[in-house]
Amino acid sequence: MWIAGVVITLLVVLGIYEYRLRKPDQLVLYETAGTIRLRGGAIYPRHFSLALPGTTHQTEQKIDSIARGSVLLRTTLAVTVAPSRDNLLGLVRVGGWQRDAVVKASKEFETVIQGIVKAFTEGCLIEDLSSENLQQHLWAGAEVRAARFGLELVSLTVQSVDAVDPEIAEAMRRRESARILEQTEQLNQAARVSAARAKLQADEQIALAEHELELKRSGLREEELAREAILAEKRTSEELKRSRMKLAYENEELALLKSSPELLLLSPQAARLAEASQNLKNARTIVSLWSSDAERESRLSNLFQRFLELVLEGDKKQLKPDGGEGG
Repeated sequence: MWIAGVVITLLVVLGIYEYRLRKPDQLVLYETAGTIRLRGGAIYPRHFSLALPGTTHQTEQKIDSIARGSVLLRTTLAVTVAPSRDNLLGLVRVGGWQRDAVVKASKEFETVIQGIVKAFTEGCLIEDLSSENLQQHLWAGAEVRAARFGLELVSLTVQSVDAVDPEIAEAMRRRESARILEQTEQLNQAARVSAARAKLQADEQIALAEHELELKRSGLREEELAREAILAEKRTSEELKRSRMKLAYENEELALLKSSPELLLLSPQAARLAEASQNLKNARTIVSLWSSDAERESRLSNLFQRFLELVLEGDKKQLKPDGGEGG
């Protein structure tokens, strides 16, 4: 019975010594039938597995190369890699069955990046080199080659590409400064041109709006003048009608007086003359209501004057017999 207890105790001690808990940031590898695989459980045997850190590994490189024309360059870049789950066999082949396999593989990968940088710079002039185009070229070549080393390229940043010769580097900086200033001036001038063009368009729109407003005002004035002309024509037509009616009335009155001269006695003028003749019985002055020119021009006035003369002659004839009797 005690033997069974000893065996169980040994098994427990062996299990505690051999098995480990897998951390969340670890990749646990094991080999079976010549293939490298990942363990998925939370517990793994440490002597039959390889626990690798699954975190990223970053390195900085300063690479000396030559541009066209034998100009020495120094490129500074930062590379971040991580173990690739799809290429574990390549990772073990390059880095070995060691916990620092990722570090060893990344160092081997640095030589590949150096070769890509040197091959690219040797075919370019220093004026054509920039961090942007070198980074694009590196991404295109290094991302594929990283898989051969069992690595995944997380980031690759070209920090600087400078000439080793200080004079050339200073000349390049001055040239870059001049280019930036030139582009800034071009942008400023383009902004001025755009502002002037916008102002011109605004002025044209304002002038067009004012012209349209003036046309509308002219149209309204023309309509107002047309209405005033129509009203004036109507007023003239009405005045002409009234004048014609007045003239027709006067003609009818004249014709009536011509046919019946005795109607003149009914007029107010005749009544005032008759009253004056009674107050001045011995007066021989003939009172005329019109001027001599008007008497010649108006037939109605001549007829009225002739009628008054006849009336006065009748009064004289009545006064003469009275005067004879007194003599």
